Amino acid sequence: MWSRIARLFVIKTKFEAFLVIYGLGVGAVERGMHYRAQYPGAQGWLLFGACTVAVFMAGGKIIEAVEHGASD
Repeated sequence: MWSRIARLFVIKTKFEAFLVIYGLGVGAVERGMHYRAQYPGAQGWLLFGACTVAVFMAGGKIIEAVEHGASD
């Protein structure tokens, strides 16, 4: 029973990976907008950029993992 539930949380295809990355990106931009409102000026923009760069790094790793898993 638990293994069937656990399979729901495994990213198997690139399409699923892109959906997860999209969700991460939307959340990062929302968090970045809060940072910009909380810290006006350059500090807010730097934190906004840090949020979005983190999504780029995580997205690359997710896609690499999906490609590596498909080649096995």
